[in-house]
Amino acid sequence: MIEERRKRNYPKYYTRLGCCYNANAEDVLSTTLKRKYSGQVQLILTSPPFPLNQKKQYGNLQGQEYIEWLAGFAPLFARLLTPDGSIVMELGNAWEKGSPVQSLLPMKTLLAFVENQEAGLKLCQEFICHNPARLPSPAQWVNIERCRVTDSYTHIWWMAKSDRPKADNRKVLRPYSKSMEHLHDTQQYNAGKRPSGHNISESSFLINHGGSIMPNALEIESIDPTKDPRLPSNAFSISNTNSADHYHRACREQDILPHPARMAPELASFFINFLTDPGDLVLDPFAGSNTTGYCAELNGRQWVSIEAREDYVKQSRLRFTDLDLHTDKRKRIKGGKKE
Repeated sequence: MIEERRKRNYPKYYTRLGCCYNANAEDVLSTTLKRKYSGQVQLILTSPPFPLNQKKQYGNLQGQEYIEWLAGFAPLFARLLTPDGSIVMELGNAWEKGSPVQSLLPMKTLLAFVENQEAGLKLCQEFICHNPARLPSPAQWVNIERCRVTDSYTHIWWMAKSDRPKADNRKVLRPYSKSMEHLHDTQQYNAGKRPSGHNISESSFLINHGGSIMPNALEIESIDPTKDPRLPSNAFSISNTNSADHYHRACREQDILPHPARMAPELASFFINFLTDPGDLVLDPFAGSNTTGYCAELNGRQWVSIEAREDYVKQSRLRFTDLDLHTDKRKRIKGGKKE
């Protein structure tokens, strides 16, 4: 018991900017991190085990048990946040067992989490992440019975204790479309009243702000293949479908099966840039393969991650052996020490 407690209290490994714990999130958040980081975390960015109605290899609770489990983290998260800090949580869809009927479990979970009276949270905005490269699912209803279409998106919920948490959409502008670039070149467009009732002045679109404001529907890849992707270059620097990246290569070399439900690096980078500044602290309590920590390190943020499964913690180290990651200041990762 003493040995297990010691393991929970110390990170499994460090990098230049962060550390990863191998423990249950409940244990570390209510003890070690509560003492060390209360009121200091700028962003909690996480993708907890989805509220599925059947067990997966990476572990997940079901039904009402899941709702109560995840909602119980709300006050723990709130205690760690700075006054203007944010929580960003990705929740996938769920389906009723044995039936082509979508479950209300994710929505009930969100309501229970954000309405937890001990946390005092507010829902800032909903995001949708569309990934056209996702495999067709649920397989029974999409591939076999052909009575549903592919479930290709997840919900991302942005919450905070404040009505106005730290956020700046100018840090995640996406490139202008070719038509907008042409407009800026010619300084001409059709002004006047639109059918929607909006009255567009003669100078509304003439100012070049360096890019357009991102929508809350995030495309991992462009939905329309005839159009160029318009993703913020500082946030979307990694392809979600690139199986030849360093992490995947390292997993193959060591005969490791990658985590089956990895967060898209594009998502992590987008919210890290949108909601934090360099040097801020980012936390992921359900780290998996530690995409959040890796993207935080790439973007110059401090980070802390927690993952219960030791095999996932071990494979997450492989992300930080990337020679392209801060090559001038990179430190080797070994055990629980920085060398």
